[in-house]
Amino acid sequence: MEVHQARAFLAVAEELHFGRAATRLRMAQPPLSRLIRQLERSMGATLFERSTRHVALTSAGQALLEDAQTLVSVSENAKQSVRSAMSGETGRVRLGFAGASINRQVGQLARNIRAVRPGINFELHSSQFSHLGLQRVLDESLDLVIGRWDFLPPGIDSSVIRLEELMLALPESHPLAGREQVSMAELSEEPWIVLPAGAGAALQNRLNSLAMAAGYVPRVVQTAPDSWTLVVLVGAGLGCALTLDSVRDNIASDGVSFIPVADGGRPLEVRMIWRATDTSPALRAVVDLAERMFPDPREAEH
Repeated sequence: MEVHQARAFLAVAEELHFGRAATRLRMAQPPLSRLIRQLERSMGATLFERSTRHVALTSAGQALLEDAQTLVSVSENAKQSVRSAMSGETGRVRLGFAGASINRQVGQLARNIRAVRPGINFELHSSQFSHLGLQRVLDESLDLVIGRWDFLPPGIDSSVIRLEELMLALPESHPLAGREQVSMAELSEEPWIVLPAGAGAALQNRLNSLAMAAGYVPRVVQTAPDSWTLVVLVGAGLGCALTLDSVRDNIASDGVSFIPVADGGRPLEVRMIWRATDTSPALRAVVDLAERMFPDPREAEH
């Protein structure tokens, strides 16, 4: 039984009148009668008792009702699923991010997607540092990544969702702690704690460029796996670190003094990136929502 036959059968079964059923189906009565006869031949059973005065379901017709209803329902559901996917109402979007510094924005985005696009399966993947996240977007194991990059390769689209100011994290016992500003030149002899580096990793690149401009190469003594650990290590007195105002604002920092960098240059851009060739309507819906929630902060500066 095909879907159009099931629809015709159900219309006649509910109306018990070929004329009314034909009108409901927006077709002439003779083609409807032929469709029902074809269905009866394929089923090998009479589905309706017909006379000049009435139409009634046979026992075979009664037995077919539930299956016909299921077939039509499945067909409608399939059409709706396709329509929803094409409009971005449903689908899967995998977002990668790293660190507590952007947890708040990720949480806000997830809540809004659940409220506005509940049919989208929005997967969160944490601990995706910028260079690793970029690679996972390129190899299509993630759809979106939020991070910081000094450069992005061709084929990657992006939008800036916030700006972050550079900060120095020093142990509270450090002689420079409590200053309003500290220059990089004053830290030439200090041990440094850094996050994992990689191609395009903006924070590590900024540390190297600022230190070199001040006439030295930073002496790295430890690599922390995340910003929380980095802050703990600084608080324990193991070194200083270049970090961000978002880390200061979102991570407990007992024993740590955060001080602006006197010669830190422009703020770091936090970007959301995705593949330019990705045509997923669900991805487009998430990107559009994120860009409305987090408008480009550079435009507010002008």
